[in-house]
Amino acid sequence: MFSYLRERFTRHLRERSRRRARLVSKDGRCNIEFGNVEQSRFVFLIDIWTTILDLRWRYKMTIFISAFLGSWFLFGLLWYVVAYIHKDLPEFNPSINHTPCVENINGLTSAFLFSLETQVTIGYGFRCVTEQCATAIFLLIFQSILGVIINSFMCGAILAKISRSKNRAKTITFSKNAVISKRGGKLCLLIRVANLRKSLLIGSHIYGKLLKTTITPEGETIILDQVNIEFVVDAGNENLFFISPLTIYHIIDKNSPFFHMAAETLLQQDFELVVFLDGTVEATSATCQVRTSYIPEEVLWGYRFAPIVSKTKEGKYRVDFQNFSKTVAVETPHCAFCLYNEKEAKAKEKKGYDNPGFVLSEVNETSDTKM
Repeated sequence: MFSYLRERFTRHLRERSRRRARLVSKDGRCNIEFGNVEQSRFVFLIDIWTTILDLRWRYKMTIFISAFLGSWFLFGLLWYVVAYIHKDLPEFNPSINHTPCVENINGLTSAFLFSLETQVTIGYGFRCVTEQCATAIFLLIFQSILGVIINSFMCGAILAKISRSKNRAKTITFSKNAVISKRGGKLCLLIRVANLRKSLLIGSHIYGKLLKTTITPEGETIILDQVNIEFVVDAGNENLFFISPLTIYHIIDKNSPFFHMAAETLLQQDFELVVFLDGTVEATSATCQVRTSYIPEEVLWGYRFAPIVSKTKEGKYRVDFQNFSKTVAVETPHCAFCLYNEKEAKAKEKKGYDNPGFVLSEVNETSDTKM
């Protein structure tokens, strides 16, 4: 028992030490940190709308609750000051004929309640402004306008946060692993992607970026060098009919960065394949982007994806997501170079070649037979 636990712990430490850093997580979040930024953080207040939308819900709700409570309490103090200056409070023993600026404000608590009723337009009718003080009328108008602005900003920010296309992107999922196998006689890198909603993404386009460390001929080291990776489906990579799971593939030819990789050397490579899917949400016409990434340990050489779509007896098409990321081992060349050499060798066997040193000589045959 002790040896088993020690083996599991050792394996965990080995995998943890071998774990690679990745720029994009599997769910699409970017793992990047900005340091020594010279600009002040107050520049984010210039674009306050985007800043509010990018905040997490807990921070957003804290700001809105603080804004409401702060405005209610601030105007409550102002209403109390108006009543204090006009001597409407009971402590000043106003006469029977005295007309207060605001009816039934007896202290700070009642002033806070009147501020709350004014800003959220409750209007119980017990506390109300009279025509005695112009200051009170101006304060009432100012608080009403400010309350409308705060309400509008809060409702707009919450609605925009809920309807952001980022939430729609969460219903687009990629396969856990990418696979490399033959497809149509060519060596391809395949990835499966699925739309979990029945509503379509209009004008979908899929592409990839291979991130790796490159040393230029001038000796410059580029940590995140980006190489374009073209992905296609059988119908092309533009305007995908994305109603059922699709298997996208990248052809590993001589122009592909995977051409010089092999099954034995794949895990020794240092790269990160980032896959992007852009589209327009059908319901809101907002554009969205879904992304994920694959590191060498998540690329399986010599596998293909298991079938996922079937047809029922009732004539309906059924998608079994239990096999979405399931892979099946298939016979695959261990490198793209070997596959193309094999094809060239087979093609040469079917061709005939002339010998330039061969000379055809004509021989005249004579008959020595005499009749």
